Amino acid sequence: MATTAHLFEEPFDADEYIERLAWRTPGGGSKGGAEAFDPKRLLEEFQNHIEELKQLDEKIQRKVEKLEHQCHREAKEFAHKVQDLQRSNQVAFQHFQELDEHISYVATKVCHLGDQLEGVNTPRQRAVEAQRLMTYFNEFLDGDLRSDVFNNPDKIKEAADIIQKLHLIAQELPFDRFADVKAKIASKYHDLERQLIQEFTAAQRRGEIGRMREVAAVLLHFKGYAHCVDVYIKQCQEGAYVRNDVFEDTAVLCQRVNKQVGEVFSSPETVMAKLIQNIFENKLQAHVKEKLDETRHSDVEQYLKNLYDLYTRTTGLATKLTEFNLGSDKHTFLSKLIKSIFSSYLESYIDMEREYLRTRGAMILQRYYDSKNHQKRPVGAGSIQDLKERIRQRTNLPLGPSIDTHGETFLSPELVVNLLQETRHAFERCHRLSDPSDLPKNAFSIFLLLVDHLCVEHIDYALEIGLSAIPSPDAKNANLYFLDVVQQANSIFHLFDKQFNDQLMPLISSSPKLAECLHKKKEVIEQMEVKLDTGIDRTLNCMVGQMKHILATEQKKTDFRPEDENNVMIQYTTACSKVCAYVSRQVEHVRKSMDGKNVDTVLTELGIRFHRLIHEHLQQYSYSSMGGMLAICDVAEYRRCAKDFRVPLVLQLFDTLHALCNLLVVAPDNLKQVCSGEQLTNLDRNLLHAFVQLRVDYRSARLGRHFS
Repeated sequence: MATTAHLFEEPFDADEYIERLAWRTPGGGSKGGAEAFDPKRLLEEFQNHIEELKQLDEKIQRKVEKLEHQCHREAKEFAHKVQDLQRSNQVAFQHFQELDEHISYVATKVCHLGDQLEGVNTPRQRAVEAQRLMTYFNEFLDGDLRSDVFNNPDKIKEAADIIQKLHLIAQELPFDRFADVKAKIASKYHDLERQLIQEFTAAQRRGEIGRMREVAAVLLHFKGYAHCVDVYIKQCQEGAYVRNDVFEDTAVLCQRVNKQVGEVFSSPETVMAKLIQNIFENKLQAHVKEKLDETRHSDVEQYLKNLYDLYTRTTGLATKLTEFNLGSDKHTFLSKLIKSIFSSYLESYIDMEREYLRTRGAMILQRYYDSKNHQKRPVGAGSIQDLKERIRQRTNLPLGPSIDTHGETFLSPELVVNLLQETRHAFERCHRLSDPSDLPKNAFSIFLLLVDHLCVEHIDYALEIGLSAIPSPDAKNANLYFLDVVQQANSIFHLFDKQFNDQLMPLISSSPKLAECLHKKKEVIEQMEVKLDTGIDRTLNCMVGQMKHILATEQKKTDFRPEDENNVMIQYTTACSKVCAYVSRQVEHVRKSMDGKNVDTVLTELGIRFHRLIHEHLQQYSYSSMGGMLAICDVAEYRRCAKDFRVPLVLQLFDTLHALCNLLVVAPDNLKQVCSGEQLTNLDRNLLHAFVQLRVDYRSARLGRHFS
């Protein structure tokens, strides 16, 4: 049975249980062994084991029933016991309530008795205190201070309490009868006050925080308490400013004192605020005045830098000081202190800023033009020369020679960087030093100065000079520098636009001045674009004029009517070669000088004019059969050159021109078929006829009948 019970230990597995039982039976193993498998013996063992399990089950069942019966009996006993405890607890609770009521009754009686005793004792204490004060008052009346409290230095705290009360009483006495005693009490009052302040000072020097706290508590009821605070503040600053950085020294000092005032004074926030006020009104104000007054009239640039630096560091110090307890409205308190120091300087700030920028900008410009040995020409002065120049710009009439700038654009990246740098500093100062209500207006005035110096006096002037330097279209071997002016002007304006967005916009974005700034910027851009467009147009005319000059000097009539039709060895004419080389250089020049869509716009216009020139040029000659072939070769070379433009319209124009040139060599019988081709079918018949008329065999072959 013990073995069988052991087999039922958890975790129980029925299959494993049967397997183990069979394994323990001799001859019952399923895998064989020393003895052969004996099913009868195994069956007998199983039957015996089943009987054993039944007996075990009966035994366990009896034990379970016994335990259940025992559990029911104990549960009933426990329930009776709990009921007894509940009845006992209820009785105890009733006793507790009775006791609580009795305690409350006794406490009420005690409180009533205490009130009665206090009602008796308070007048008695007052009478004793009054008697004691009268005794001391009699001593002052007799003029002989016999009490030990007035003569013992160790009892100065007690003496101070007495004399403070006597001083209050003396204030109520009539002057005519008690003038002498009032004077004696006042003298002793001031003498004790002076001793207490001296004691406080000595304790502060020794670093005795406990003694300082005691003396400060006594002095709190004296009129000299404020003087005690002043002495404390003065002594705190002794030796605190040992470095050249007054702002850092102040921050360290306040950090140190802030820990101490809470341990010494009953109202530390008042003392801390008074310390900071004293530092601002004396130390900082003197420092600011010294730094600014020495440069205000002698060096405006340094004055503005110092003002910005001092104001920034002062506001930074104020921000650090806000972590201390300075009362309910510490931000307003600190703002008033800062205003008291800088108000006189901030009132005139923007006027000095504008005057400095005006002078500085003019100096930067003049220094640049002096370095170029250039005397600025008056622009828009209304002179006869100016009138001629404007007429020449708009009509291309030869009213006199253009200005030779020797390739100088009169645009300086270094000058621009200097102007933008000065303006950036001005915007930073303006943001920091301007009143919030005046900030947009002040920033706009700085922006106008930048527009005047950079856009008008520099970029616009360079464009005017550049326009004046553009040669007439019939000039030979003309050097075209205006595209260089365009390139540099674009680069400069990108920098101008970046500063506008990065530094000006945040200052005016939420004010009405934003519209004025955007309008002014748009106006400046439009004025410059007009001059840029005019200059580019005249430059393109000069390019076409140069091409026309090459064609006029290099192209010969015999190029397209060779004397020996069978001995033509060239691929294209010299004129074509030189024109293509010139055009390629100009296309590259345009790409370097322009950006974005402007490149395609200018190259499209140049390509159209280039095509028009070649088209008109080809119509000036008559062509033999071999000459027509050479013309086709020239146009093919022009078309190859046109690919450099990367403009579909220009390439299409030269494709059409190439198709037109085929009319110069096609057999007469095929003319009508060629004219109906894809590239020529939409062209005007008169244009096709005009090209056919250029053939030398036009009349002999009666080619005109194909267009009748």
